[in-house]
Amino acid sequence: MKQGIYTISENTRLAEGIYRMVLSGDSSACTAPGQFINIKLDGFYLRRPISVCDWDESSITIIYKVLGRGTEMMTSLPLGTELDVLTGLGNGYDLSKSGDKPLLIGGGVGIPPLYNACRQLIAQGKKPTVILGFNSSADMFYVDEFAALGADVLISSADGSVGVKGFVTDVMKDLDYTYFYTCGPTAMLKAIDAIAKTSGELSFEERMGCGFGACMGCSCKTKYGNKRICKDGPVLVREEIVW
Repeated sequence: MKQGIYTISENTRLAEGIYRMVLSGDSSACTAPGQFINIKLDGFYLRRPISVCDWDESSITIIYKVLGRGTEMMTSLPLGTELDVLTGLGNGYDLSKSGDKPLLIGGGVGIPPLYNACRQLIAQGKKPTVILGFNSSADMFYVDEFAALGADVLISSADGSVGVKGFVTDVMKDLDYTYFYTCGPTAMLKAIDAIAKTSGELSFEERMGCGFGACMGCSCKTKYGNKRICKDGPVLVREEIVW
């Protein structure tokens, strides 16, 4: 974990209630896809945990959804605003387990942490397939960005307005893959676990107090005892999860 001051260099609306923010500053604590950052906002006691979408030598990209007053405030922050941010938080995906044909499955705001994973896997010569799940075509974002990396992108939508009508599991059930990585709502993760053909890693979304394991507020049960989603997760291996 590293604390620093970051400058907003982009804050762009991607879809209804979905925004991309680029924070210029030290990204050295970002070491694995699936990690998150924790942002301090003026007037709010708790920091806001947001998954990292991507990073380079001098910036961190996040994609956030407006869910309350804090994230609503973030949408109005102008370029040049400086933010106090904790970086390098959480346990990310282990890409060494991927095999040659990994499957990446993202639902809604669970999509962003899979982007860097996809980019790294393709750089390693792997051939990932990506399933992106949305409620409707109006909610779509980052489809073109994943395709531009060279991934095979498949889409599902609950209302059938784009891609396969249904859920990510309706697309997943007929695919051949060597390992899977996923992030999204708990109901989606549980449904994926029920039909998955291989081992994989699931990233959980939980309310967090401190974000680095001190408050124990986001503990969950696993086959190996209680784990903290913010510190021991948010990524857990399929075989250790207790639903």
